[in-house]
Amino acid sequence: MELDELRMLIARHVRPDMSTPIDRVMIASQEDVESQPSMSGAVMALIVQGGKRIALGKRVYEYRAGQYLVASIDLPITGQYLDASRANPALGFGLTLEPIRIAELLLQAPAASLPVAGGYSGTSMIVANASRQLLDAITRLLRLLDQPRDIAVLAPMIKREILWWLIVGEQGAAVRQLGLADSHLNHVARAVRWIRDHYTEAFRVEDVAAFVGMSVSTFYRNFQAATAMSPIQFQKQIRLQQARLLLAAYPGDVTGAGFRVGYESASQFSREYRRQFGSAPSQDAASLSLRKGEQGHG
Repeated sequence: MELDELRMLIARHVRPDMSTPIDRVMIASQEDVESQPSMSGAVMALIVQGGKRIALGKRVYEYRAGQYLVASIDLPITGQYLDASRANPALGFGLTLEPIRIAELLLQAPAASLPVAGGYSGTSMIVANASRQLLDAITRLLRLLDQPRDIAVLAPMIKREILWWLIVGEQGAAVRQLGLADSHLNHVARAVRWIRDHYTEAFRVEDVAAFVGMSVSTFYRNFQAATAMSPIQFQKQIRLQQARLLLAAYPGDVTGAGFRVGYESASQFSREYRRQFGSAPSQDAASLSLRKGEQGHG
């Protein structure tokens, strides 16, 4: 029952690009169940109808109506909606997370009001059941889509409330890490941003560890725990996703796409691309081009 109004609000206000007039708030309606690679963003995502499966490295996260996922680092993932069709699309709500807002709440909250420290496994993704208080706050936030005059004043307060219910929720330890400036998670997040910004360049793990102020062994252990990948595997995922975007735009330039994302060997690029996406770059490029053409005529 608690999800019924959310379903109606999302169905009424959803846009093709998932945006809303409320800053950092997204809503989605998806009938396509095909796997899609993307970047996760730092986000809280609630499923309201249907389900979603997220693959991060070798880890798989699945969440369904009434459950939410928190991704605390912008990571390369493969997402697939479950139980979605034209008649019953998967429906979801998303809120981009800002570490500074979480830090503000942690500073202002009396220490006794926060759960006892501990329970954080080091992972950058968690799945949890949404509490009634959290669902109520999200519903009130989306009701503002019917009251645009009130968004500027009320939305910031309700988003703050949503963050609070996440902080004190069953997986709150992972969310609280986002607001701690010196947490291992934030050190890993800095490394992730650096690798993402320099993904075409070769790098030494030792240099990235020094950049974020951690010993090599501590950095490697925490990076692996947070991302389910080594730093080099992470870079490879970024390169392959960027190559796929290039091939979608320029399907005839397979060799150029590989070189532009940092590969020196065309055969290595083709081999790793096939392993990641299930088909050779040229075949995938043709498929992407055909799909784009069908959407253009739809």
